[in-house]
Amino acid sequence: MKDIYYNAVIFVQMGLEAEAMGVENGRIVFAGTLFEARKKYDKEMVNWHDLKGAFVVPGFNDSHLHLLQYGHGLSCPDLSKHTSSIKEIKEVLHDFRQIKQDKPGAWLILRGWNQESFDGEKRMPTRHDLDQVSKEQPILIYRSCGHIACANSAALHIAGITRESKDPEGGSIDFDEALEPTGILREYAINLVSEKVPPPDRAEIKADIIRAMKQLNSYGITSVQSDDFGSFPGLSYETVMEVYKELEAEGGLTVKVYEQCLISNKKDLEDFIEKGYKTGKGSSFFTIGLLKLIGDGSLGARTACLSSPYADDELYPENCGISVYSQSELDDRVSYGADHGMQIAIHAIGDKAMEMAAHSIKKALKGNMDNPMRHGIVHCQITTKELIKTFQELNLHIYVQTIFMDHDNHVVEKRVGWELAADTYAFKTLLDLGIHVSNGSDAPVEEPDVLSGIQCAVTRTTLDGTKTFLPEQSITVEEALHTFTAMSARASFEENEKGSLLPGMAADFTVLSFDIRTCNPKQIREASVCQTFVNGICVYDSLA
Repeated sequence: MKDIYYNAVIFVQMGLEAEAMGVENGRIVFAGTLFEARKKYDKEMVNWHDLKGAFVVPGFNDSHLHLLQYGHGLSCPDLSKHTSSIKEIKEVLHDFRQIKQDKPGAWLILRGWNQESFDGEKRMPTRHDLDQVSKEQPILIYRSCGHIACANSAALHIAGITRESKDPEGGSIDFDEALEPTGILREYAINLVSEKVPPPDRAEIKADIIRAMKQLNSYGITSVQSDDFGSFPGLSYETVMEVYKELEAEGGLTVKVYEQCLISNKKDLEDFIEKGYKTGKGSSFFTIGLLKLIGDGSLGARTACLSSPYADDELYPENCGISVYSQSELDDRVSYGADHGMQIAIHAIGDKAMEMAAHSIKKALKGNMDNPMRHGIVHCQITTKELIKTFQELNLHIYVQTIFMDHDNHVVEKRVGWELAADTYAFKTLLDLGIHVSNGSDAPVEEPDVLSGIQCAVTRTTLDGTKTFLPEQSITVEEALHTFTAMSARASFEENEKGSLLPGMAADFTVLSFDIRTCNPKQIREASVCQTFVNGICVYDSLA
């Protein structure tokens, strides 16, 4: 039986809207005026749904997040909500430790602190701070970006980290003036500790996925492109895929997942390819997507790889960040993946990291500048005019997170200096040049709140209204919606399946309380997600 949704403003796609929409067997079958709908369906048995003036958009598609990590984080205290001071972090850890008392020896692992948000002294926590919570129970707390973590003495001991330890490839260990480890670990040095943590079992993974999907649906999200394979050291990618497939068989997936396959080890990548996995293999609810490679760190952690030293790093004045791979190593990984049917996306935040990423992709394209596999760059923050021109020439897909402006507005200029900052977060320039840009949140780095991401893209202002950065790079609400719908669908080769509400497309759509195109741009995030539909089935109802 058909369902007709009417008395709404329906954003079919950028530049096209309707006032009524028909759904049958999980597909859009009609989009037009109410008069046309009544004329077409009045004599048929249909369900009519009065949306009472709501605003309907294609289901939101977050083009880069970490669904499994996000779901796991929802089961723990969120340090981003308790990050006013190191004292507060210790209080949260103490309370969390009491909860964990029934599991002797269990690790205490939390995420979300950000020293930039501390009241007073803005230093990173050290092992000495965490030792005040416990010297016996191992503790590991991740900075909000995930590219820096702090371990207590017990965790360092388990990992064998001492004053004699050397930096691992792609990471670094901080030492104090006495040459003792401070507990601060950067990039791949975190793995020295995290690899000692027992991975979650299948039941925990399943619960994490379900928990995350429920929350994502409440934000109007129907599809994601998720990096899950690297969520927990010791957890195999095959186990992750098996749990997703099990949930799909049970009808338990309410978010469509395009897996961004983070496989860092070359031998593991070779095994993955030999087993027949490649981009596009799977179903509409769980698909093997691109090969994800990590090129550098984060801006907040000062580990994003820049072409010149950080302007505000007083402790390490020559610090240009961390490049995870040498150019030849990155070339090798990208070409190997591309030659074996894998779409490639490289995490690159600093301008130097993006130069290296573009070089590797150009080499893998072998002269085919159409870029048929839609290789691209994830984050793409500290750009230059020259880099943007290269992105256009190589027809790269760019995965941005406009929500990052809520925090980065406060730090980007002092981090990299005004000369470099002047061409960063260049969303309007990218779109005006015809570069394909999709949007996301990088959750759990940020909350996957699409409406907040749209507001940041349109206003270029922090959510609290205190800091605006390069307002000339603002984009329109329709353009922002386009990046969270049609462009995200294009990133996964699904632009003919979802991302718009044209007849024939999957009936993935989100009902908002008001038209965010006509309100004050600073009030976009005040719109409520009323309902979320996947294949025509309501998976979230705010009134239920």
